[in-house]
Formats: sequence, C-alpha cells, structure tokens
Amino acid sequence: MFSVSGVATQRDDRGRSFHWVDSLWGLAVGGAGGALGSALLATSPARGMMLGSLFGLAFGLLFAYRATSSGAGLIWGLGAAFLLWLVLPVGILPLLAGSGGTMAKLADARDQFPELVAYLIFLGMPVGVTLGFRGSLRRKREMPPFLWWRAIIVGGFAGVLGGMIFGRWSSAGDFFPLIAGLGEFHSRMATVGLQFGVATIIGSSFGLLFQRDVRGYGSSMGWGLGFGIFWWFLGPLTLFPLIARTPLDWSADHGGELFGSLVGHILYGLILGIAYAAIDRSWVKLFIESDPLNREPEGPGLLVLHSLGWGALGGLAGGLVSSPVMIATGVLPKIAGLDTPLSIFRALLLHLLVSALIGMTFGVLFRRESSSIGLGVMWGWLFGVIWWYLGPMTFLPLLLTGEIDWRASTASALLPSLMAHLIYGATTALVFLLLERRYTQELLLNPRTAASELRRVRPVGTPAPALWFFALGMGVLLPILLG
Repeated sequence: MFSVSGVATQRDDRGRSFHWVDSLWGLAVGGAGGALGSALLATSPARGMMLGSLFGLAFGLLFAYRATSSGAGLIWGLGAAFLLWLVLPVGILPLLAGSGGTMAKLADARDQFPELVAYLIFLGMPVGVTLGFRGSLRRKREMPPFLWWRAIIVGGFAGVLGGMIFGRWSSAGDFFPLIAGLGEFHSRMATVGLQFGVATIIGSSFGLLFQRDVRGYGSSMGWGLGFGIFWWFLGPLTLFPLIARTPLDWSADHGGELFGSLVGHILYGLILGIAYAAIDRSWVKLFIESDPLNREPEGPGLLVLHSLGWGALGGLAGGLVSSPVMIATGVLPKIAGLDTPLSIFRALLLHLLVSALIGMTFGVLFRRESSSIGLGVMWGWLFGVIWWYLGPMTFLPLLLTGEIDWRASTASALLPSLMAHLIYGATTALVFLLLERRYTQELLLNPRTAASELRRVRPVGTPAPALWFFALGMGVLLPILLG
C-alpha cells in the first residue's frame, strides 16, 4: 500500500518538475518575443532576446503556478510586463541617467511608451498565454470542465450583442473606435460590418480565454475592462497598421491621437463582460444548476433587493466621503451643467442621489466577488475607475451637450475628479461588503446553506490581483501619459 507521505512526495516532485519545465518554456517564448519586439523597435536583438528570456524565466518561477488558464495567464503576463516597464525603462534607467523632477520623469515615461507596447504585446501576452495554457492542462482535474463549444457560442453571442449595442452608439456619431488604425473605407456599410466583425472576434476570444474565471457580473466586467485595454494595444496600435501596410507608430503622440479609441475599447469591454456573464449565467442555470441541491436559500428577487439596498447605502457613504475632494477641485459646484454652476447645497444633494444610484449597480454587479474586505476594496477602486470613464468622460457630456469628447486633453483636464471616483469606489465597496458579510454569516449558521454559500465566494488564488494592477494602473496612467 502507498503511504500518504509517499503520495505527497510524488506530488511535490511532479510539481517541481512542472515548475522547471514552465520556466524553460517561459525562457524560450520570452526570448523569441523579445527578439521580435526589438526588431520592431529597431533596437539590439541580442539585448531584446536576453531581456525577454529573463522575463520568461522569472515569470515561470514566480507566476506560472497562478496561471491556471489561458485567460489567467494573459492577465498575469500583462501585469508582469507592465511592472517590468515601470521598474526598468521608467524607474531604474532614468534614475541612473540622473533625470530629476516630475516633468522630466513624465517626459521620460512618454519617450518609453513604445517599450510599453512591445513589453505587453511580445512579452506579457505570449509568455502568459503559453504558461496559462500549460497550467490549464496540468490542473485539468482540479478545475471546472472547459467546454470549447460553450465558450465559442456564449462568447460569440456576447460579442454580437456587444457589437450591436456599441456599434449603434458609435455609428450614430460616425466614430468607429474598434477599427481605428485600419484606414478609411469607401462604403459606410463596409465600415460598420468590419467593426461588427472585430467586435465578434473579440467576444469569441474573450469566451475562450476567460470561461473558467467568470464567476459574476462584476468580475466579468473587470476582465472585459482589462481585455479591452489590451486589445487597444494589440489592434489599433499594432495589428491594424500591419494589416493596412502602414508603418508602425508606437509613440506617445500617436497614442494620444488614438485615445478616443482607447475609451471606446474600454466601454466595449465593459459591455462585453456584462453580456458574457449574463448569457453564461443563464446557460449555467439552465443546464448545470437546475437541480434542487444548487438552488438559492432565498428567491432571486429578495437577493436583488438586498443587493440594491446595501449598494445604495454604500454609494451614499461613498458620495459623502468623496464630496470634499469634489468641492476642493471645483467639480461639485458644476455637477449639473458645464455653464450653469449650482449652489453647493443643491449640487451636494444631486451628487448624493447619483452616488446612491451608482452604488446600487455595484451591489448588483459585485455581490459575492470578494473573500475579504481588502480584496473587496480593490474591486471598489476598479469600479471607481470604470465610472470615471462612464460618467465625466461619457454620460455627463452626452446628456449635457449631446456629444462626447474622448480626447486625451479632455481626460487630462478631468484627472482631479478621478481621485474622487477612486475614494467613492473604495468607500462604497467597504460599506457594501460589511453589510453583505453580516448577512452571509447568518446564512453560514445554517448547515444546509453553508456549503453552497462558501462555493459562491471567489477564492483567493485568482488572477484578480493582476487585473487590479494592470487595469487600475493603465486606467490612471494612460490619461496622464497621453494627455
């Protein structure tokens, strides 16, 4: 008979074996990607290959065990590549060169923007996806079953739905952000059809990558946000110019010209994430959780009411905490009009009302997404960044003027309100999670519902930390860098 210690030793040996194999895979893929990126940047291929090899080796040693799927690997790879860019071209190298002052550091970061694109496309993406695919094969028995046809059908349909919603909105203003960089087309029908096709491709690839990582509406919206930002680097900045046979331009100035396309990708990613979660959850309810053992302890209507109420209280608290920042930056007195300032009292009441309504959306989207208060606050920060792009950048000017202004200079002028949105998101999440935790603890007292409740809470070992770092960092940095 086999002893328990013998089985554990075999598993440890197998884990160490995969550990080193992953590192070798990372070294090979990273070296190839670094050489290709250096060729496009017109820098030393040997230097690029060495840097890529070291990146892949380090990723295999430090992050491969967390890359449990292709989507998780992609997010961890993008986060690691972004960190590498912050440490080397923006951090250590300017420090060694003696650059001083905030403006000098910002200028250095703008000059190194092409390096950021190369790191994400040729280091983070190939290394992360490769090791994530290996991780999914290694943990196949431990993970939920992956259904290719379900991913393609649900992802493709979500892409079609997102393309219909976003395409109708963007085409009304004769602006097609998803195909920016492909050049002009003679037929409007061809332009609309091409944007619709690109949206469908993005949706299908989203389903293939993130089927196992989608647990709720909020997290799916987060994956969509990160995936949309990544597609802006991959599509308009890289693939589409190559398809159109135009020279690649990875400069910060060109990125600033395409900033409107970035906002469009972010909004499309949010729509795609929510649509995918809704369709996939309906699929699960119909074909997987239709038996009585997996039913909720309370009706869905009561659960929605709980989420709306807790979210409204959280949003109200977030509005109160963020209002001093909005008053100090001059945003609050003009909240109801660009040219018609309101009194502080009336503007504060309107701000609190809108904050409570937005908080309700947080309650519905992010229920059961966090295993701790600290992780929930990170989702709140991400929620704040999302609403900064949706609110001051999109909905507010659309309601007031009938037009949107997605220029980088406009985003740079709205940066003071971004801090208020981050404070609002964190406070809303904190209050909501405190109320949700109290309710969940009551359910855990009942043995019949304890096991099902614990299964629904997002586990700690997920790519969510990498998503927070990448999406928050890019969402805050790009308006500063490109504006």
